[in-house]
Amino acid sequence: MPCATQALAQPSPIPTLQPPPTGYAFPTQETLSYTVDWRVFTAGTAVFHLTREGNVQKVNATADSVGAVTMLFPVVDRFQSGFDMKTGCSTGFSKQLQEGRRKVSSDLNFNYAQGKQTQVERNLVKGTSKTQTAAIPACVTDSLSAIFYAASQPLILGKTVSFPLADSMRTVTVTMKVEAREEIKSPAGTFQTIRVQPTADEGVVKNRGKIWIWYTDDPRHIPVQIRAQLFWGTITFHLQSYDTK
Repeated sequence: MPCATQALAQPSPIPTLQPPPTGYAFPTQETLSYTVDWRVFTAGTAVFHLTREGNVQKVNATADSVGAVTMLFPVVDRFQSGFDMKTGCSTGFSKQLQEGRRKVSSDLNFNYAQGKQTQVERNLVKGTSKTQTAAIPACVTDSLSAIFYAASQPLILGKTVSFPLADSMRTVTVTMKVEAREEIKSPAGTFQTIRVQPTADEGVVKNRGKIWIWYTDDPRHIPVQIRAQLFWGTITFHLQSYDTK
């Protein structure tokens, strides 16, 4: 009886991170403030603050619970990242999380010359830490920078934008499908937008359920709404205010 052989599925090659188009203008300074709704409740606030340091776009983000949610499950999260405005390559990603009784911090650094990423994670409750290293391609983005790197790319209806993202000591391919044009009303105003859906075969993008981002349908591509369908419910970020000072 002949033996049947089954070919092993080969992983898809990781795409090359495409540099931002020459004509795209990153903000010199920008603050985007959002209300975060869960079902019919305002559960928190989130703020993205963008600044420039030389050729690097720095991104700082905060997420805080408000109201009754704070009494049930307090959240005080802080994130920092940056990326080269010419290449799109991330310069690193750090986070400090206080969620309920959980308090952790981590710093992820990239050494492109050595093709290596290093993450130091600390459990601030237990007083423990661990260091991990893994390989990376010549250029990657991170889970915070990706929101604003993607904004620099051409968002054409029906097309996709794919890029490598460093995620939990792996490099995954994120594909953003440009799905539709929609009018979005938020506390900051009414916007004509382009709705995109990021997907991935593994990692944080896949594990967090379905995610959509609505960018303004203009050259700036400002994210005015973000929605995530999670296993415990749907949260939506609505742009509350936009400041360039």
